[in-house]
Amino acid sequence: MEGDTFSGIDNGTQLDSKVVQVFQKSFVQVQNILDQNRLLINEINQNHESKIPDNLSRNVELYADLSSSFAKSMDTSSEEDLSGAMRSDGKAGHKRNRPV
Repeated sequence: MEGDTFSGIDNGTQLDSKVVQVFQKSFVQVQNILDQNRLLINEINQNHESKIPDNLSRNVELYADLSSSFAKSMDTSSEEDLSGAMRSDGKAGHKRNRPV
């Protein structure tokens, strides 16, 4: 019986460590996206203030880059959620394969 208690505690510690690792990885990804977006927004603002036609048309591309980086971040986070990352209730998620 005593061995069961200790193995449960050890498992909980491993579980907590996994949650921290997933959080840290996600935080770094979010920070990188925010940094990239900040640079894009600054360039968009400079282009807008310049009122130069070429710069204004460049903003269309920059807006597309912003949209694309956001979409990629959402796809990545969705894939990680389905691949067994920790759920908000602290339990490990499991990807369920449905028959076709």
